[in-house]
Amino acid sequence: MSSNALHGTIPPSMGNMRQMSSLDLSRNNFSGEIPEQLAMGCISLKNLKLSKNRLRGPVFPTDSNLTQLRYLHLDGNRFMGKISAGLFRSPHLEVLDVGKNYISDHLPTQIGNFSKLTSFSMPENYLEGPIPVEYCNLCILSRLDLSQNRIIGPIPSCANLSLNFLHLQGNGFTGLMPDALSKITSLVTLDMRHNNISGNIPSWIGALPNLRVLLLGGNNFQGHIPMNLCQLKNISILDLSNNYLSGSIPPCFGNMTFGRARVIDFSFLVYQMESSWSTSMYTPGNRINVEVSFNAVDVTPDEDEVEFITKSRSETYMGNVLYFMSGVDLSWNQLTGKIPPEIGHLMAIHALNLSHNQLTGPIPETFSNLKQIESLDLSYNRLSGVIPPQLIELYTLSTFTVAHNNLSGRTPGLKRQFGTFGETSYEGNPLLCGPPLKSCFSTSLLPPSMTTTSGDEEDGDDIIFYACFSLFSISTAIGEVYIFILSMHASILSIILL
Repeated sequence: MSSNALHGTIPPSMGNMRQMSSLDLSRNNFSGEIPEQLAMGCISLKNLKLSKNRLRGPVFPTDSNLTQLRYLHLDGNRFMGKISAGLFRSPHLEVLDVGKNYISDHLPTQIGNFSKLTSFSMPENYLEGPIPVEYCNLCILSRLDLSQNRIIGPIPSCANLSLNFLHLQGNGFTGLMPDALSKITSLVTLDMRHNNISGNIPSWIGALPNLRVLLLGGNNFQGHIPMNLCQLKNISILDLSNNYLSGSIPPCFGNMTFGRARVIDFSFLVYQMESSWSTSMYTPGNRINVEVSFNAVDVTPDEDEVEFITKSRSETYMGNVLYFMSGVDLSWNQLTGKIPPEIGHLMAIHALNLSHNQLTGPIPETFSNLKQIESLDLSYNRLSGVIPPQLIELYTLSTFTVAHNNLSGRTPGLKRQFGTFGETSYEGNPLLCGPPLKSCFSTSLLPPSMTTTSGDEEDGDDIIFYACFSLFSISTAIGEVYIFILSMHASILSIILL
C-alpha cells in the first residue's frame, strides 16, 4: 500500500490482523501516532514500513507486543522525544531505521542488546552525548549511520568486524581515528566528514582492501597525505578537503582505480530481506508438498548513500550510480609542489578538485587523458605557464575553473565545450588573454572592417594577428622604398654637382 497518497490516521482496526507478517504504508500522507492496537495486535508482524509520512508523537507505542518484528522503517516522519521502551520488546530486530525525525536525548544503550541487528540508522536527528560502549556488542552489524546529529566524544575503540558502511559525518567527534578500525577489513564506505577529528590520516587506511568511499573532509587532520592510500585498489571516491594537510600530492595517486573497475558486485547493498514460501500441487490421487525458499530484496532495496561535492555543488549518489561515480577532492588544504603528471592517468575519473591550495608549476599536459572528467577545479593556487591547448579534447567537461593563479598566454578559446565557460573560469590571471577574456592583440589601429564580432572571437584574434602582421609588413616595405628613393636622389645630386 505504499506510494498511494493515502492520508488521515492509520486505522486502529489494523491491529485485528493477527496473521499479517508484512505491512508497508510508506510514501503516503499518514499523520497522527502509531496506533497502540497495531503494536499490540499484529503479533505475527515481521516487516513494518512507515517511512516518509507525517507521523508524529513517540517513536513507538509504550505498550508493544511485536516480538516477531525484524525490519522496522520509521524514517522520514515527525517523531520526537525519546525512543520508548516498547521498541525494545522486539528482540529479533535486524534492521532499524529511524532517520530524519526529531528524536532527541542520548543514544539508547539498549540498542546494544539487539544481537541480530545488521543495519542501524538514525541520521538527521538531535541525538546527543557519546556513542554507548554497548554498541560494540553488535557483532554482525553491517551498517551504522548516526550522521548529522550532535554526538560528541571520541569514536569508540572497538571493531565490529562485519561492518561495511560507517557514517558518522556531521557530529562533534574529537580525538584521533581509533586503530581498532584497521581491523574492519570489510569496510566499503567510511564517512567521517565534518567532525573535529585531529592528528595525521592513519596509514592503516591503505590496508582496507574493500574500501571504495573514503570521506574525511572538514576535520582537523594535518601532516602529509600518506603514501599508503595508494594501496586502495578499489577506491572510487576520496574526499580529504577542508583540513590542514601539507606537503605534495603523492604521484602514486595516478595508479589508483577511481572508477576504472566498474563492476556491479552488490557491494553497496546494505542488506537483503530473506523470505520463504511454500505451496502444494495436486495430481489425481496424490498430493505433493513443494517448499521453495529464496532470497528477495525488500520493496525498495536499502543501498548505501554517499554525498560528494562535484560541479561546485553537493550531490547525493546511491544505488547503482555509486558503481560509476568517481572523484577526488583535495581542496582547501595547504598542499604545495607541482601537480604530478601521473594524475592524468586517472582516465575514468569524473571530478577532480585541487582548489585553494598552494600548488605551483604548470597544468600537466597529461590532463588531456582525463576523458571522462566532468568537473575540474584548479582555482586559487599558484599555477603558472599556459593552459594546455589539448584540454579541448575533454568532451565531457561541464565545469572548469583555473581562476586566481599565475597563468599566462592564451585561453583555449571558445572551441567545443570551452565555449560554455565564462570569464569567471579564468579571472585573477592578469597575463591570460583570449576569449572570453580580453583580446590578445589590440584592435585600436584597425579599421572597422577588420574588427571581429562577438560570434567568433577566437577567429577574430587570428584575423587581428594577421592584419597587424600585414600592416607591419606594408609599413616596412614603404619605408624601404622611401629609403631607396632618398638614396637615388642623393646619387643624382652628386652627379650634377660633379
